[in-house]
Amino acid sequence: MSATRAAAWLAGVWAGLLAALALIAAPSAFAVADRGIAGGIAAHMFAQEAYAGVAIAVVLFLVLRTGARRAAASGRGSVLSADMLIVLGALFCTVLGWFAVQPMMAAARAGQGSVSFAALHGVSTVLYGVKTLLVAVLAWRLAPP
Repeated sequence: MSATRAAAWLAGVWAGLLAALALIAAPSAFAVADRGIAGGIAAHMFAQEAYAGVAIAVVLFLVLRTGARRAAASGRGSVLSADMLIVLGALFCTVLGWFAVQPMMAAARAGQGSVSFAALHGVSTVLYGVKTLLVAVLAWRLAPP
């Protein structure tokens, strides 16, 4: 399996994970459990995705960087490809959404901080949506013709 195919497969798996969490898993938790328990379940699932997302982004970046360096060495491109920028964008959304906004949400839920839980949840949702879109675009771009 070529590195490009492996990257396409990995991006596709990541996109599927993001979509499954947002469209199936989290809504299902809220459909069958009370809000507090469902929120805890959703938070745990999104935490697992955040750590997996960081790992996947690092692997994808390294694979794509190797390809970009080869292309640049042969005069066919830059050492920083558009696909690498997409991965970095998705990684940025993950880090900002989970490792920065989520702790603020926990504080807001506890009555601390100056920003409401609802506003922070909205920011987190937008970041997750942007990340999902970026990863889906990456999977599409990497898919063989």
